[in-house]
Amino acid sequence: MSHKKLRQGLIETCIAMNESGLNQGTSGNLSHRIEGGMLITPTSMPYDQMKNDDIVEMAFDGTVTGKHRPSSEWRFHRDILRKRSDVNVVLHTHSVYCTTLATHGRGIPSFHYMVAVAGGTDIRCAPYACFGTQELSTVALEALKDRTACLLGHHGLIVLAETYEKAMWRAIEIETLAKMYVHALAIGEPPHLSEKEMAQVIEQMRRMAYGDAPDLDKVKDTPKLPVARSASVAPDTKAEKPARQYPKALKVKVTVKSPANSATKLAPVQGTVAGKAVAPKESAKTVAAPKAASPKTRSTKALATKATTPAKKTIASKKKATTEAAPVATGSAATSFKSLVGSALSRRK
Repeated sequence: MSHKKLRQGLIETCIAMNESGLNQGTSGNLSHRIEGGMLITPTSMPYDQMKNDDIVEMAFDGTVTGKHRPSSEWRFHRDILRKRSDVNVVLHTHSVYCTTLATHGRGIPSFHYMVAVAGGTDIRCAPYACFGTQELSTVALEALKDRTACLLGHHGLIVLAETYEKAMWRAIEIETLAKMYVHALAIGEPPHLSEKEMAQVIEQMRRMAYGDAPDLDKVKDTPKLPVARSASVAPDTKAEKPARQYPKALKVKVTVKSPANSATKLAPVQGTVAGKAVAPKESAKTVAAPKAASPKTRSTKALATKATTPAKKTIASKKKATTEAAPVATGSAATSFKSLVGSALSRRK
């Protein structure tokens, strides 16, 4: 089975026609162009029961492929698609207000500017012809000249479009216009826009269809669309800050020897500071290690002094106090002291 997507779209559009109120039961029909022919709804089959293989494939020469007969209106579907290369979809419906006007043989005049959605200044109504006949196809083609929609006398509506979606949109717009016109007629025939006014509307719609802003007054007061960015240019973003670099921890090695030793050596310091290498020192300094206090007594320590007289010093201890005697001066200092004493005694005599 070919054209699966088109077949499914055709079924979905038919169901949407009934759900929107554009059609009732199986009275409408729909077709889509394929190479050398068309896909069309089968005759007398409810839309909600249709499957993809129920859709009929029909060539322009009338050859049918499938298990069902095509819609009874296949003639005007075939003739329109064969002669109108600008469209792909033919939608036929018995919408209420369009059919109301068609029963009076009345088309929709330019009472409202949206009449231009059918491609001209009005929407014509074809003369009556029996359904399923070549005559009906002929009068329909005439009413559709330079138009994408027409009414069929005492029958309904035909809409042409490039896609299913556009066909549905146009059918709803025209049914709405028909409703407005019927209500307007309750007051009397409404005034019509002139040929010149409708030509301006048609030009506006043409420009918009091609993506141009309507500016028939040529005042150049149109929306300023943003300039498309190049695909290679990334949108503005805050520059990411580089991760903060922290210096590596200093590696320090300290060797502590027993208190009996008089000194200990510190190992060279190696590492990096703020990303800069630190070289080891040429030689380690010798640092005098403090003597550990004995739990019973403290060791005596020589006091360096220039005093010439004996001195005593008491050192407080948390557990036990000991008195340390200062060494007696000897040598030249002692001789000088004796001389002073002898001189003082001789004077007393």
